Amino acid sequence: MAKKVLIVYAHQSSSSFNAAAKNIAVEVLTAQGCTVEVSDLYAMGFKATATAEDIKGDLKDAENFSYLEESKLAWEQGRLSDDITKEQSKLTEADLVIFQFPMYWFGVPGILKGWFDRVLTNGFDFSQDEPYCLETLKDKKAMLSFTTGSPESMFCTIGINGDINVTLWPLQNGILHYCGFQVLPPEVFWAPALTAAADRKKMLARWRTRLQDLLEEEPLSFTPLDWFDKETFQLKPEHISEEFGLSVGIHLSNPLPSQS
Repeated sequence: MAKKVLIVYAHQSSSSFNAAAKNIAVEVLTAQGCTVEVSDLYAMGFKATATAEDIKGDLKDAENFSYLEESKLAWEQGRLSDDITKEQSKLTEADLVIFQFPMYWFGVPGILKGWFDRVLTNGFDFSQDEPYCLETLKDKKAMLSFTTGSPESMFCTIGINGDINVTLWPLQNGILHYCGFQVLPPEVFWAPALTAAADRKKMLARWRTRLQDLLEEEPLSFTPLDWFDKETFQLKPEHISEEFGLSVGIHLSNPLPSQS
């Protein structure tokens, strides 16, 4: 059965390295029989700010506006703005979601953060009452594919920027895993702006090779949910050791893919 892929792309320039990475993904995955759709956020003029404008009709409590609660109610009643529901429909249909972007300030560009804020609606793909447990996206894979401004040597355990896995923890655990995605290892393009043209071509060639088997890759490991107490959301005593605790945030010490 043909797979459906959504690429959420956040770069202003069609001649950028990120654009090249996105185009290769479209080409290779389409050649494999996948249906690939791209949400080009800048080209779409996607609104980044989560405001009351995202909700059609009257608010439950306009004076004490809570985006979290109002958007949940609007989702339940079919009153979210059209641009949000369109992206949610793409998510519902996709088997794989690739987020392609340049890393800004150890995170994502504001327009992509806005996509997360607005499209990943309370009730649709996450629940505060059951964190990490909502099953809307459980059969879907997602991954980060991004460029950095610093070389790999700065993003290691002894580098000034620290371990890249820790840098990515808010995105891979706090957003993707929290919403139930199976999270594939990231594709990291280390500082293409600082490298020679020949090295940039090698980066893209490795990405092309990885894409050939991307749909068959195993996701990252996260600590099983039943290891946590359901009331405190802390590790049960029998599972506390040096291996876990904060190191949960480094995906049980799994290394990055060799091609990165």
